[in-house]
Amino acid sequence: MGSKWRKAKLALGLNTCLYIPKTLEDSPATASASTVTGGRFFDAVSLSPTTPNRNSDCHVDMPTTPTPSSSGLRMPKHHNSKSSKSTCAICLMSMKPGQGHAIFTAECSHSFHFNCITSNVKHGNQICPVCRAKWKEIPFQSPLTDISQPRSRNGQVHWPQHDAWMTVVRQVPPARLDTNRNISNLFQTVEPSVFDDDEVVDHRPMGSQKNSSTDATNHHPMGTIEVKTWPEISAVTKSASHNNFAVLVHLKAPHAVGLLNQSGMPVTGPADRLSVIAFSSTARRLFPLRRMSDTGKQEALQAVNSLSSNGGTNIAEALKKSAKIMTDRKWKNPVSSIILLSDGQDTYTINSPNVAATQTNYRSLLPACMQRNAASSGLHIPVHAFGFGADHDAVSMHSISETSGGTFSFIEAENVIQDAFAQCIGGLLSVVVQELRVEVECVHPVLRLNSIKSGSYNASLASDNRSGNIEVGDLYADEERDFLVMLDIPADRSSNDMMTLIKVKCTYKDPTQSDNLDFVTLDHIDDVKIERPDTIGQLIVSMEVDKQRNRLQSAEAMAEARSAAENGDLAAAVSVLERCRKKLSETVSAKAGDRLCLALDAELKEMQERMANRRVYETSGRAYVLSGLSSHSWQRATARGDSTDSTSLIQAYQTPSMFDMVSRSQTMYLGSPAPRPPLRPLRSFPARQQPR
Repeated sequence: MGSKWRKAKLALGLNTCLYIPKTLEDSPATASASTVTGGRFFDAVSLSPTTPNRNSDCHVDMPTTPTPSSSGLRMPKHHNSKSSKSTCAICLMSMKPGQGHAIFTAECSHSFHFNCITSNVKHGNQICPVCRAKWKEIPFQSPLTDISQPRSRNGQVHWPQHDAWMTVVRQVPPARLDTNRNISNLFQTVEPSVFDDDEVVDHRPMGSQKNSSTDATNHHPMGTIEVKTWPEISAVTKSASHNNFAVLVHLKAPHAVGLLNQSGMPVTGPADRLSVIAFSSTARRLFPLRRMSDTGKQEALQAVNSLSSNGGTNIAEALKKSAKIMTDRKWKNPVSSIILLSDGQDTYTINSPNVAATQTNYRSLLPACMQRNAASSGLHIPVHAFGFGADHDAVSMHSISETSGGTFSFIEAENVIQDAFAQCIGGLLSVVVQELRVEVECVHPVLRLNSIKSGSYNASLASDNRSGNIEVGDLYADEERDFLVMLDIPADRSSNDMMTLIKVKCTYKDPTQSDNLDFVTLDHIDDVKIERPDTIGQLIVSMEVDKQRNRLQSAEAMAEARSAAENGDLAAAVSVLERCRKKLSETVSAKAGDRLCLALDAELKEMQERMANRRVYETSGRAYVLSGLSSHSWQRATARGDSTDSTSLIQAYQTPSMFDMVSRSQTMYLGSPAPRPPLRPLRSFPARQQPR
C-alpha cells in the first residue's frame, strides 16, 4: 500500500521538493517551482486502509520495505548518467553548479539537490529515488544549519568549492532506533470528542485572491451554463401521435481560467484543506482539516509517510469518522468531497462472520446522513472511491460512491494510480457550478411528459405530467450533461404548422463568489419546436439525440450483462453485450463514424473479454463494468482498468482540467512531459441533422 500512497499524495501536491528556498540566482522557472496556487475552496477527507500498529498506542511501524521516495518520482527508462547529473530526480530542476544549490551525490552515484534529498530522507526514506539502492549513508541537515552551508553532524563542512557535488552524509542508524521518529507525537495525542479543530478558511472573494509569486488570479468561471436542445426528428404529422418522443437537453458548464499554478504542478492551494483517516480494524484521524500551505503540506506528508499496512478493513468505521469531521468542522469550504482508497474487502460490516450472505446491505457502509436521499440536513458530500487491484470489494465500493453521489474508479495497474487520482482531483478543484437544478415544462397544452432519462441523477415529474426537474448538483469546469426528456405527442389536426414542445430553465450557485447564497437563474431562450404538417416527405433525424440514445442503451446493456454475470451466466452476459454492439452499428451516428459510438463499441468489447471466464470476471471484469456504469450514470470520467489516457476512446467524459492534471501528473512521474495530442472531446461530431 505504501507505493499506492506515494502516487496519491504526489497527485495531491504533497511533494517535498516544493519547499526549496529560492535564491537570487534562481531562474523564473526554477523560482516558480515553490509556488502553490492559493485561494481555492476545497475540503477533502482522504481515507487509506492502513493504521498504526495495534500493539502500540504511540507509534507506527515503518514499512519493512523502505519506499523509494516521498515524492514517488521515477525517471524515464531512457535516462542516462549525464541527464541524471544535470537534473534533480526529485524536483526535476537543473543541477548546474553556480545556481545557488548545494548538490549531493549518493554512494550509488545518483545526484540530487541537497535540500531536496534531505527533505526526502528525513521522513524515513533510506533508498535512492532513482535506482532504489539501499543507502548505508544518508544526507543530514541540522535544524540550525543554514541552507547555504550544510554541515554534517560533527560540524565539519563537506561542501567543495564552486558549488560542486554535495557529499554531506551521516550513518543510517539501526531501523529499530528510528521506529518512533517523526510520528510518535502524532499517535500519542488522544482524539478529541468533537472535531471542531479545523484550520480557519480564507473567505475572501475568489477573484480577489492572488498567487503570492505570480499574481495570477485563481480559477474563475467565464460566462454561464450553456443550454442547447434538439428534438429527435424535425416533424410529426398532425394526424399521427408519437409516444416517447425524445428531446435532448444538453448542458455545458462554463470554462475556468487559472486553475493550475505557474509552476505547472497539480497541487492543492492554501485555501484547500485536507484531512487523512487511516483505517484497518479501527479508524483514526491522522490530522484535522489543514490548509494546504507549505506548513500544512509538510505536516500532511509526515503523516502519510508514517502509514503502513496492518490489520483488517473497516470501511464503515472510516466513513463514519469522515462524516464526523465534515459535520463537526467550524469552517466550511464551498466544495467538499471524501476520497476513499482501498485494496481490500470490508471485514467488519459486510463480510463479518456474523452477517449472512443474504443479509448483505452495502448501503450500511455509508452513514445515513451522507446518503443522497437523506433529509435536507444531510451532508450531501460525495465519496469518490478508488479500488486497487484484484482483491478489493468492487460491489461495496461502487455502492458507496453511487449512494453518496460520487464516482467509482477501478485501478488495475499500480503505475496509473497517480494519474487516476490526479484526474479526480483535476475535476474536484475546478467546480464552477453547484446545486444545479434543471426544470422542463411543456408549452403546448396537449403535451405531457412521459419520463426523463437522467442516469443516476434524481428526476421527478409533476402530478399532471406537465413539468419535471432534474437535480444535477455540481459541475466541473467545461463538464457536459445530456438528458433525454420523453414526451407523448398526440394527434392534433387543429394544431398550427409549428408546435412548441418544452422550455428549459436552470438554477444554480456559483461557488467562486464570496457570497454564493443567491441562485443564478437561466432561462433557455430558444424553445424546442417541431413542424406539424399534413404530410411529411423526408424526415430529418437528430444526430445528437441518436448518439445519446446509444449511450443510454449501452449503459442498460452493461447493467443487464452484469446482472447475468453475477447470476453465474457469463455466456448470457456476453450475448447481451454482443447484441448491443450489433444494434449500435446499425444506428445513423455509428454509420457516420461518430467517435462516441466507436468508444462505446470498444468499451463493450472490452467487457466481453473480461467476462471470458469466472476467474477473469472475478479479478477484473466486475470492477471494470462497475466503473463503466459509474462513469455513464454520472456522465463523469472515471479510471478504468489500466488507462486514464484521454487518447483512449473510453475516456468519454474527461474535461480539459482533468486532462491537464493527468498530463502534469505524468510529467512529475516520468520526469519529462510525454508527447500528447490535444484533447478531443467525444462530442466532437458536428451537431447536424440527418435525413431518415
